[in-house]
Amino acid sequence: MWSYLARRVLIGIPTLWAIITVCFFLMRLTPGGPFDSAAPVPPEILANLRARYHLDDPLWQQYLSYLWNLLHWDFGPSFKYKDFTVTELIAQGFPVSFQNGFAAILLAMVIGIPMGIAAALAQNTARDYTVSGIAMTGIVIPNFVMGQLLILIFGVWLKDTAVHLPAGGWNNGAFANRILPVITLALPFVAYLARITRGSMIEVMRANYVRTAKAKGLPFRAVVIHHALKSALTPVVTFLGPATAFILTGSMVVETIFQIPGIGRYFVQGALNRDYTLVMGVTILSAAIMILMNLLVDLLYGVLDPKVRYD
Repeated sequence: MWSYLARRVLIGIPTLWAIITVCFFLMRLTPGGPFDSAAPVPPEILANLRARYHLDDPLWQQYLSYLWNLLHWDFGPSFKYKDFTVTELIAQGFPVSFQNGFAAILLAMVIGIPMGIAAALAQNTARDYTVSGIAMTGIVIPNFVMGQLLILIFGVWLKDTAVHLPAGGWNNGAFANRILPVITLALPFVAYLARITRGSMIEVMRANYVRTAKAKGLPFRAVVIHHALKSALTPVVTFLGPATAFILTGSMVVETIFQIPGIGRYFVQGALNRDYTLVMGVTILSAAIMILMNLLVDLLYGVLDPKVRYD
């Protein structure tokens, strides 16, 4: 397994480098610049700003300089957030996104996976149809609609009741301010996990080894937990890898709706302001987490499926 792990890490390095390279040149080729604004800037001031951030250097020189700084864990200064480096902004925003994302993915697993198992074990019954209907509803309603709906219900309609919740803001991570964003983040993943778990569980329950376990007279509970569940979770783990990476690095829509100072919101502001270094920093972080989560998923395959070997 260790040789496999080393190979995957070595593959991940050029993958990350390719992502950095493509994003760097795409950002520079995008029309506009970090110092374009509604109010025109005098040419001499614009020239000084470009010189200050080395934007007047040849593109290849900017690229090599950026790679050299990355090797020293320096993402560069932010062009729009004065007196802040990108590293400092990520250090401020990532813990917020991580806390909400981790809570959301746990909530999605705790609710979605049991829902899928319950639906699969009662296929073509009222329980199955109910779970499938709820899952489809959660999939088709986008985050920006669900977030606004929850704000309307718990922040406006129920304002004078005991279940009133803040409609936005972070308030230093107060529990009440986390509830609506976490639910909004988790609901689509609850739906996806329920659908994936249901389909996988139905397929595994028809496998020959599960039928053999039933024929031996094992209790139904033991058949489900000890024989069917581990194999059925393989597609679920496959989905959870990139889903966890996405949700941990912050949902841009949700953080914007609820005015949460996470890196998802920083990414949106950086894109709107043409803040090259900030967008690059968030992209690199997201790509690194995605590569790491895919590696963890591949390692979990060996735990869930004894037929998987890393030789």
